[in-house]
Amino acid sequence: MASTTFDYKVRDRAGKLIRGQLEGENQALVARRLREMGFVPVDISRGSSLALNREIHIPGLTDRVKLKDVAMASRQLATMVSSGLTLVRSLSVLVEQIESKPLRAAVTEVRTEVERGSSLSVALARHPKIFGPLFVSMIQAGEVSGQLDEVLTKLATSTEKQVALRAKVRSAMTYPLIMVLVVIAVVVTMMIVVVPTFKRLYSQFHGKLPLPTRLVIEVSNLLASIWMLPVVGGIVLSIIGIRRWIATETGRRVWDTVKLRPPVFGPLSHKVALERFASTLASLLTAGVGIIEALDLAAENAGNRLVADAARFAQAGVREGRSLGSALRECSVIPTMFTQMVETGEESGAVGEMLDKVATFYGNEIESTVSSLTSVLEPLIIVFMGSVIGTIVVSLYLPMFKYITLVNNAK
Repeated sequence: MASTTFDYKVRDRAGKLIRGQLEGENQALVARRLREMGFVPVDISRGSSLALNREIHIPGLTDRVKLKDVAMASRQLATMVSSGLTLVRSLSVLVEQIESKPLRAAVTEVRTEVERGSSLSVALARHPKIFGPLFVSMIQAGEVSGQLDEVLTKLATSTEKQVALRAKVRSAMTYPLIMVLVVIAVVVTMMIVVVPTFKRLYSQFHGKLPLPTRLVIEVSNLLASIWMLPVVGGIVLSIIGIRRWIATETGRRVWDTVKLRPPVFGPLSHKVALERFASTLASLLTAGVGIIEALDLAAENAGNRLVADAARFAQAGVREGRSLGSALRECSVIPTMFTQMVETGEESGAVGEMLDKVATFYGNEIESTVSSLTSVLEPLIIVFMGSVIGTIVVSLYLPMFKYITLVNNAK
């Protein structure tokens, strides 16, 4: 018999009213499952199947799950598990608290799998787009060690740090881009709307226009001509082609190499990759994941192919019996301070804790760099905007100044 989706209202042991949906063959089976979960059913009704009530699903857009939502769900689940609630009950309560619809649907399926006897890590692994290999491996380590609540808390903390780091880097990269786009929009608008007005006015003059004015008018004619359509189309196609090329392994490696070279943004990108590598490796090792598997997952999460290559080189060295620090020392992309801290951690038997300090160090460096970058770029971009727009305005008014001078001399 095909299962049907039922809307339910239940009360938990504290008397709180909870609403949700559950699939089942009939109302009686749904009610029994809810009682087994520790709830008291209040109302169970068949879910609406009208086409007008169905949500529009757009792959890649409506099914996206934000990293901060995963972090919040991890912390809530850790709190409930550490308070003594069973895993199934914790997942049931978590489903009602999650606002993200795709994440709620995924956790609902995870709860169903756990109810059927599956482990949490195996159930999470069925949703790789939301819970990646790093997340699943740490959960698996927590299940084996019996410290699931602690691992979930570490996951939440590390994910929140990753969200904050992404926001800082994005702000540093986005602000200059937005300002440049504003300049381009203003200049194009002036060229297409304002300059033609002055062109019609100056067409009544029989004298030769100044060189800056002629250049501005020529640029305006070019932007307003039909030949700009192929140019714009070529630029768009080039951007799409470059993005697809970067998605390939060769393109990604070249792009990651180029990202580390610019004077200001290169060191910033390098620090971001090192922070992600150190933070991921620290979280995995402190959770109890083996060093070989931890290095493999840290390489995938580094976000830069050069740092990932260094992690896999160190992984091969550890397999051969070498220490992690000595293997990383041979990788030019890993700074000396990084390897020295790792070697110190190996000597004291606290590699995970030392890597966490390295991640904190680079996190502070990134925050300082982003703050300095923003404070320096803001006035420079404002000056650039003023210079470009001011040059256009002055070029447009030069003939008027010349005409006024001629008139005054004639008097």
